[in-house]
Amino acid sequence: MRILYIHANWVPPPVEPQRNRFSLLSAGLEGEVLQPVWFRKPEEVEQMYGPGSYPEYQGSRFRYHWFLAWRHKGLHRKMAGAWFYISKGLEIHRKRGFDCVITYGHMTTGLCGVVLKALTGAKLIVEIVTAPERLYLTERAKPTMRERLMRLYSDICLHVSLWSCDVAHLLAPGLIVSYRRLGKVRAAVFPEFVPVSVVPRHSDMDEPYIVFVGAPWYLKGADRLVEAFLRLASEFPRARLKIIGYCPDREQLEALTGGSPQIQILNARPNPEALYIISRAAVLALPSRCEGTPCVILEAMAAGVPVVGSDVGGIPHLIREGENGFVVPAGDSLALEGRLRQLLADDELRKRMGARGYELAHTEFSEKAYVDNFTRMVEAAVRGNNSGTETPAAADQKD
Repeated sequence: MRILYIHANWVPPPVEPQRNRFSLLSAGLEGEVLQPVWFRKPEEVEQMYGPGSYPEYQGSRFRYHWFLAWRHKGLHRKMAGAWFYISKGLEIHRKRGFDCVITYGHMTTGLCGVVLKALTGAKLIVEIVTAPERLYLTERAKPTMRERLMRLYSDICLHVSLWSCDVAHLLAPGLIVSYRRLGKVRAAVFPEFVPVSVVPRHSDMDEPYIVFVGAPWYLKGADRLVEAFLRLASEFPRARLKIIGYCPDREQLEALTGGSPQIQILNARPNPEALYIISRAAVLALPSRCEGTPCVILEAMAAGVPVVGSDVGGIPHLIREGENGFVVPAGDSLALEGRLRQLLADDELRKRMGARGYELAHTEFSEKAYVDNFTRMVEAAVRGNNSGTETPAAADQKD
């Protein structure tokens, strides 16, 4: 089966085959990937992927077509991106047709997928990568009028794209269960791809630390984590909190720390370096206000590190309460403090939970599981069968 994948993430895909999901998906699929990247010049693409890799790059049985996102700004970037998706998709289809269009996200990419389905006759899969009912309303304490309008636009896109699709890919059960009009959409439910086999195994450090990886910091709940840590810091003078992520408004976050020497705010790191830091943590904490299924939790599990996360999106689907970590109410720094204190004080509990997380990551959430689920999802869309799919309501009840 041949697919066209419309990506929205600007992060350049990994060069190493074992880290690249399309290399692994090549066992049963082939196709084209429309990939925006944060580069401005073709030379930057070729520096990473080799001479002649722009405007197209063949990796395994998938070919990448690059959109240099940072060449454009603001609304023009969105319009240029949408035109790229549709025009390039049609160009590819005229040369050699594809069976299925898959879009990462339900907004601009989702709408472009709807257009391409109508113009090519291909099947359509729309991936829901976050909890739509919280989208744009959890990026700051008081959402702006623009953010409220963007939430309305998001809901419109959600309904248009999912009413038009053949299968919705939910990264976790329950992501769209609050949208009653979408209750009959056929859905495949499995988390995002994480190359768990390349994550280094956990090793203890003399000075234990809690690690947080994510951005923007308010959306990910870093402020609540800082509050919780400051209340327990004096009880664990050797403990540290490391916050890692792209943080243009760093001054606000630093002000919340009160200058505590036990808290470090670090710039975003390349994935291999971030994995190294995660693998040596005592605990990974992610008290997000909005989520899909965060890769960083799966990465911590793959390393054998216990996790504490909030009860939003797909986090409760990854964290089995009391087995590989704890789930706390979003925004509740007292509950977060209690669970962090419990883990910092109990080495055996951390080891037990870390071992259970490692087991889950390398079985239920392994690369093989992802490839099998993804391939079944495409088969269900293209061939019209229900194998591996269910309604969102059924998925939520099952979970």
